[in-house]
Amino acid sequence: MEEKTAMPSLEKLVVASSPHIRAEETVDKLMWQVLVALLPAAVVSVYFFGFRSLVLMAVGVASAVLTEALVQKALGKEVTVADGSAAVTGLLLAFNVPADAPWWLVAIGAAFAIAVVKQTFGGLGANFVNPALAARAFMLAAWPQHMTGKFPVPLDSVTAATPLAILKGTAAGTLPSHLDLFIGNVGGVLGETSALALLVGGAYLIWQKVMDWRTPVSFIGTVALLTWVFGGKGGLLTGDPLYHVLAGGLILGAFFMATDYVTSPITPKGRLIFGIGCGFITVLIRLWGGYPEGVSYSILLMNLVVPFIDRWAVPRVYGVSRARA
Repeated sequence: MEEKTAMPSLEKLVVASSPHIRAEETVDKLMWQVLVALLPAAVVSVYFFGFRSLVLMAVGVASAVLTEALVQKALGKEVTVADGSAAVTGLLLAFNVPADAPWWLVAIGAAFAIAVVKQTFGGLGANFVNPALAARAFMLAAWPQHMTGKFPVPLDSVTAATPLAILKGTAAGTLPSHLDLFIGNVGGVLGETSALALLVGGAYLIWQKVMDWRTPVSFIGTVALLTWVFGGKGGLLTGDPLYHVLAGGLILGAFFMATDYVTSPITPKGRLIFGIGCGFITVLIRLWGGYPEGVSYSILLMNLVVPFIDRWAVPRVYGVSRARA
């Protein structure tokens, strides 16, 4: 008797477009993990700068979420504020203002980041620069008196210049110790002062594989190398690279802004190039530019060349020459 071969059920033959392999990560999951990673810096900010920092962070998040919901509703799009991306933008923006900044400044900045930088170009995944950093640049140009100058000193009622301004010689004052920089007991914007809190959050994201280590390591490594070579007043190789790494917004920018999925390269080689470029521009501005800090502008400028980096660094298709790829 002839043996019959079982035919596969037609219900199992699913025809679908690519991608055929899908990961478990979703936008919601990634964004909420970033918010969790930012919690240590937020807690330290409240401890050092008081209740007002909590108010500014809440205003930033609320303004960003509300603006996104209103713009999407007005455009007839699905309201996606639950994915957490607007909340991340609002919190990062608040991290970039001093503790004595007026609340309306943060509200306007967060609304600008969402409405102009993000939604105008199509929403999440379509913006070509980091929304929080673009809004910071807008705020710096529109209200420099609130964004620069003297910053509240932690656990005190006085104000002082940032460590980088003192180091560069554009402001008078006594340089804080490396330990104060590491812990966060220095003047500065809300989210950049505590290197320890930021490193804890960054390590969490790398551990959870939310972030690729290449961008922050190449960014920070480039700044450390170049400031050691050129940053000293006693000639070449006399700089203090650790001070430049701990001071200012380098760790905040390297871990939480330069690694933005939308505005950073997609390949491992491209991320290394991106980080090195950010580090080079940061040092250029810090040592020879008019501003004591250059992290924000370095990331924004490198955001603009990401398409060229991706095109150059994309892996070559097997059997196709680079010229034809």
